[in-house]
Amino acid sequence: MPPAIVISSVSKQYGSFTALDDVSFQVEQGEFFALLGPNGAGKTTLISSMAGLTRQSAGNIRILGHDTVSDAYQARMKLGVVPQELVFDPFLSVRETLRFQSGYFGIARNDDWIDELLAKLGLADKADSNLRALSGGMKRRVMVAQALVHKPPVIVLDEPTAGVDVELRQSLWAFVRELNAAGHTIVLTTHYLEEAEALCSRIAMLKKGRLIALEDKAKLLAHSNERDISLKLSAPLPAALAPLFVRSEGERVVLRLPDIAAIESLLAALRSAGVEVREMTVIETDLESVFMRMMQGGAA
Repeated sequence: MPPAIVISSVSKQYGSFTALDDVSFQVEQGEFFALLGPNGAGKTTLISSMAGLTRQSAGNIRILGHDTVSDAYQARMKLGVVPQELVFDPFLSVRETLRFQSGYFGIARNDDWIDELLAKLGLADKADSNLRALSGGMKRRVMVAQALVHKPPVIVLDEPTAGVDVELRQSLWAFVRELNAAGHTIVLTTHYLEEAEALCSRIAMLKKGRLIALEDKAKLLAHSNERDISLKLSAPLPAALAPLFVRSEGERVVLRLPDIAAIESLLAALRSAGVEVREMTVIETDLESVFMRMMQGGAA
């Protein structure tokens, strides 16, 4: 059984700019996989290469064993992509849009699945509405339905909940969990890191076009003994403790300790400097804190 996605030494150049730099990883069938990175990290370029919307400068990509260049038709049949951008025909209704999308994949008489998609995504009462009359959140639901209309075994969600309301977010994730439980492979990019932490079992991180992390979520979160601690102090942080400083949060300072046991020596140093600790909170390690450390150049 081939992996769902194989990315092999993929690079992409735009003139002198390197959008992707020798990226390699694979996603197994049935995984719920997160592809994370800041804006400009190369996520959308990689997804566009997977979907055949752009061609990588080097390397190759396979979707369920089908090369996206030499076997492009079969690769695209196996893949559904929900893009970041809202792209739609303003002259079509929701149902017409999904019928046209089915036709692009050579699927006729697809109304039963279209009806199910409309129901699952809360679009049933908008089926005959013109797309230009829909709210942004409703248009986003149509984009998801378009990506799923040909029942692809591999689904890529590129910021699917950007700018949508809580109700859609919850209903979308419930539906996507159903798809994953039924065997669909899901690849998610999101800036809502709590979504990735709750949903995904394995995580890749891109930074400036390079892959800097690829790990099971539990292992990624457990890699570091470091702990961030938030303090409200009676006086400015002593200069001797400045190397521990991470950021300010209003009246608080956040410090990074090498391990939880270092709290004792920290408190001793503050007492010695005559600085009183008025409030203290140990910040538990979560995906957001790991992500920030990776993007700032530190170890996970």
